[in-house]
Amino acid sequence: MSDPTQELSNKSFVARLSSVYLSILALFCFKLFVKISLNLLTYFYIVRGNRKEAARISAEFYDHDRKHRPWADRSPLHDAAGQGRLLALKTLISQGHGVNVLTIDSATPLHEACDGGHAACAEALIDAGADVNASTIDGFTPLFNACTAGSVACAKILLENGAKPQSLVYHPSPIHEATRKGHYGCVEALVTWGADVDTDIPHLGTALYTACVCQELPCARKLLREGASVQKGKSLESPLHAAAERDCAAVVKLLLDFGADINARNKELRRPVDVAPASSPTEAFLLIYEARPRRLSQLCRQSIRSSVGRDRLHLFSRLPLPDRLRNYLRHK
Repeated sequence: MSDPTQELSNKSFVARLSSVYLSILALFCFKLFVKISLNLLTYFYIVRGNRKEAARISAEFYDHDRKHRPWADRSPLHDAAGQGRLLALKTLISQGHGVNVLTIDSATPLHEACDGGHAACAEALIDAGADVNASTIDGFTPLFNACTAGSVACAKILLENGAKPQSLVYHPSPIHEATRKGHYGCVEALVTWGADVDTDIPHLGTALYTACVCQELPCARKLLREGASVQKGKSLESPLHAAAERDCAAVVKLLLDFGADINARNKELRRPVDVAPASSPTEAFLLIYEARPRRLSQLCRQSIRSSVGRDRLHLFSRLPLPDRLRNYLRHK
């Protein structure tokens, strides 16, 4: 038989433990209620035009005795930047709000402005000292957010003020994101400011491979013209494999024009024609292309571009050659 005293002791311990968890939950709910109430009150004052009172409330709530805290919950500065309210943003900045204040996931107001494509707000934050290379806990930078939103204006402002055009390996890549979503202007800005067109992210491959997977013809053409390797894809999968598998004949023709290897094999030892959908236009085109010899003009252009090297391709426009010949070398 069990000891009644021991059973009573165990029940008492469980009851105390449950009480502790309930107390923690109650405290969390109370703090959440207070935060929501104060944020609503701050927003109310901003809407009514009393920004001074709004700033005072938010300053007391976010900054009291926490000047060196590593993060804060979402602030009025985040809200103003994310909603593109430039006047409210400038008012809060002038009243001393820190432009690099962080949320729990380390997002800054500049992240919010770029995510919404609000270039004027982004510029105001940068002028006030916002960190253009700030990174969230997930590795997102303001530049990545600008490329996600397709905001060329935000991307250019960031790049002009020192934003790094490419991220570290395993971090979200701005050029991959811009390519994936077909934001040609952002891709162009990134390349102009020095982004490596052959950046290879292990789980994504190169930006050109991403363009082929997403069937983004203009972005693929831009990357190739800037010297992206037509053979580099994802592991042994070439960009041509990706375009052929998705039956995107326009991208397949583009890649072949830039010298893609029609006989390249993936990890399963399959060629691009083998992965193309059966009886598709892409399969038919690849079969015909295999049977025909390459044009001499195409081979000469590839040889010249290879000899010049990727870093000097932009100098073609300065050569004392007829416009037609310059455009030919530049694939235009």
